[in-house]
Amino acid sequence: MHLSQIVLYLSLLTALGPVVLSDQEAHQQPSVSTPVDTDQCATCEVRQQIKTMRLNAIKSQILSKLRMKEAPNISREIVKQLLPKAPPLQQLLDQYDVLGDDNREEVLEDDDEHATTETIVMMATEPDSAVQVDGQPKCCFFSITQKFQASRVVRAQLWVHLRPSEEVTTVFLQISRLIPVTDGNRHIRIRSLKIDVNAGASSWQSIDVKQVLTVWLRQPETNWGIEINAFDSRGNDLAVTFAEPGEEGLQPFMEVKISEGPRRARRDSGLDCDENSPESRCCRYPLTVDFEDFGWDWIIAPKRYKANYCSGECEYMHLQKYPHTHLVNKANPRGTAGPCCTPTKMSPINMLYFNRKEQIIYGKIPSMVVDRCGCS
Repeated sequence: MHLSQIVLYLSLLTALGPVVLSDQEAHQQPSVSTPVDTDQCATCEVRQQIKTMRLNAIKSQILSKLRMKEAPNISREIVKQLLPKAPPLQQLLDQYDVLGDDNREEVLEDDDEHATTETIVMMATEPDSAVQVDGQPKCCFFSITQKFQASRVVRAQLWVHLRPSEEVTTVFLQISRLIPVTDGNRHIRIRSLKIDVNAGASSWQSIDVKQVLTVWLRQPETNWGIEINAFDSRGNDLAVTFAEPGEEGLQPFMEVKISEGPRRARRDSGLDCDENSPESRCCRYPLTVDFEDFGWDWIIAPKRYKANYCSGECEYMHLQKYPHTHLVNKANPRGTAGPCCTPTKMSPINMLYFNRKEQIIYGKIPSMVVDRCGCS
C-alpha cells in the first residue's frame, strides 16, 4: 500500500469516528468479568453454603440440647387440641407477640451445655385403676419429670377451670391426694380454697400445690395423683376435669417454676454486616430461623428467631490479635489450616414447646444466637 493510500484511509477513519457494533454483534462479544465481580460472586456462594450448614446445625443442636433423638411427631392440629387456654400460657405467648425476635440489650449466659428449664406445664391424665372406684375419678395424674430436684422448685400452681354457675355463689375448690383403695378410703384432702363467683361467668383458678409436689419428688412412690372438686352452694361440681364438647384446652394442668443456675452478664461487641456488605473481614451476618419451615409444629413459641452466622477472612485481624499464633502458622503452614471466622460469644433463647410426653415446657436453650464473631 502506498503512503498516499494509507493517509487517505486514516483520514476516513477519523471522519467517521469509532465503529459501533449492532446489538446482535454486541451480544456476541465475550463478556469480561472484573476481578471484583468474580470475588463478590464467590463470596455470595460461600455465605449461602455457610447459612445452609448453620440451619442444619441448629436443627441438630436443638434436638441434642433437649435430649431428643428426633423431633416429636406432633402436628398443628394436635397442638391446638393440647394447648391449654389458660392465663400462664397466654402471658408467655403475649410476651413473644410483644418482643418478637428482637435482640435484647443485655444477654445473660449459662455455663451449662443443655437446656436450663425455667417453667414446666404438666397436663393432667387419668390416674391408675388402683385408685379408682367404678372408673372414677377420671382425673388427675401428673407425670413428674426427674429433671429437677425438690430443692429447686420455686413455685407450683394447680390451674383449674370452673364452669359458669347459674347464680352468684360461693365455690369450695378442694384438692385431695389419691391413694390406693383400702377400707373404702381412696383420698386424703390436702388443700381447699373458698371462691366467690358471679352468675354466668367461667374462670380459671389457681391453688398452691408446692408442698404436695415436693413430697412426690422426694417420694415418687406416693404419687398416685389428685382428685379435684369445686362444689357450689347447691352441690354442683363446677370443676372441668374431663373436657366435654367445646371444653377442649380447659383441662387441669400444673405450672411448675424451677430456679436457674448461676449466670453472668456479658458485653456485646464485634463487627456486624448485612448481606450486601462488601466487608471481607470476619463479620456477623443476619440469619433468621423459621421453625415452620422445618415442619416443627411442636415448638409453640417462638415461631422464628434471629440466629445469625459468621463469615469472612481472618488473617489480618488474627495477626493483630494473636501475633505469636500467626508466626507459628507461617513457620509450619502444613500443620494448621489457619484461623477461622467462628462465633466467640453466643446467647440462649427461651422456647415454649411440647416434649415427647406431650408436656408443655418453657425452657432456656443455651448457645443458639451468635452475638459476636472472631478468629480462632
